[in-house]
Amino acid sequence: MDQLLENFSLDLFVKQTVLFLVLIFLLVKFAWKPILNALNDREEGIKNALDSAEKAKLEMENLQADNNKLLKEARAEREAMLKDARDLKNKMIEDAKGEAQAEAAKLIAQAQASIETEKKAAIADLKAQVANLSIDIAEKVVQGELANKGKQEKLVESLLDDATLN
Repeated sequence: MDQLLENFSLDLFVKQTVLFLVLIFLLVKFAWKPILNALNDREEGIKNALDSAEKAKLEMENLQADNNKLLKEARAEREAMLKDARDLKNKMIEDAKGEAQAEAAKLIAQAQASIETEKKAAIADLKAQVANLSIDIAEKVVQGELANKGKQEKLVESLLDDATLN
């Protein structure tokens, strides 16, 4: 430190101080305002960028909320459409079953009526055949009985005995 004091010159010190003050004056007069303006502009730009980023973030959140809302609405609409389609399918199936059952009942009724008609026709035909067969048998029996004269007289007498006269 002693060496610094030995080399110390008041004249040099004053000159350097005056030069330093002139430099500060020149800086304040010519450079300080542009530097401050540049710093203020940069600060404003950063603030604007942050504000824009915040607005963009809010817009993105709003858009995302709108997208979620639209997605929920689309899902609800899809579910409603699927439910309507299922209901329509079930109704069509039930209608088809009802029509099939009605048609089946109609066919069964027609078949039963046809069976009943055929049964009556078969019974009538059977009765006619039995009647014809009975007549043929009776005719043969009567021919066999009438071929013998003694048997004929006995038959007439027995019929007369069985007959009651009033």
